[in-house]
Amino acid sequence: MAKKEKTTKEVAGEAKAISIELIKKLKELSGVGLTDAKKALVEAKGDFDKALAAMRKKGLTKAEKRGDRETREGVVDAYIHDGRLGAIIEVNCETSFVANTDDFRDMAHKLAMQVASMNPLYVTEDQIPEEKRAEAIKEAEASLTGKEPADKKADILAKKVSKHFAEAVLMNQPYIFDDKKTVAEFIKENIAKFGENINVKQFKRIELGVTE
Repeated sequence: MAKKEKTTKEVAGEAKAISIELIKKLKELSGVGLTDAKKALVEAKGDFDKALAAMRKKGLTKAEKRGDRETREGVVDAYIHDGRLGAIIEVNCETSFVANTDDFRDMAHKLAMQVASMNPLYVTEDQIPEEKRAEAIKEAEASLTGKEPADKKADILAKKVSKHFAEAVLMNQPYIFDDKKTVAEFIKENIAKFGENINVKQFKRIELGVTE
């Protein structure tokens, strides 16, 4: 039997049954517009978690497209813990309007806390010295069993190297306020939320009595 198409009246009734508070909540968490948030909740039949997953995927897809845009504005934020440990970080965005918002500054502060807590050495894998990368590749190759498909070997090695530097690279670290996502994923969510490219330019961590 063919699936019965819903009438315009039925669709409108489903949309009306979804509260504006739920729509706003989805908008804030996913970074999409009100119309898209409402549509997602209707399609998910009011299932908030299902709608959030769909909208986060859509928002992160948009965020990927913003990744090459220039970031000339931003903030420098610092976090000090008990007078013995601190971190300072530069987080960039595209406009001073976004840089001056409380939400952006809060995001930068959380990233400073991430640096203080997790002690990364690099922002991205691109900053890893070639000699250290070569050592990690050598270790990864030694761990292969020889049974890996030839066309998958490069991907397997890349994943092993990324895992090797997971704690040393800020973007690869589990985000301290939600370890189900990485710092890179946290930043992508904020790119979707603010509608601007965002990146970490640099950071410095200082611990009492510890020198590099």
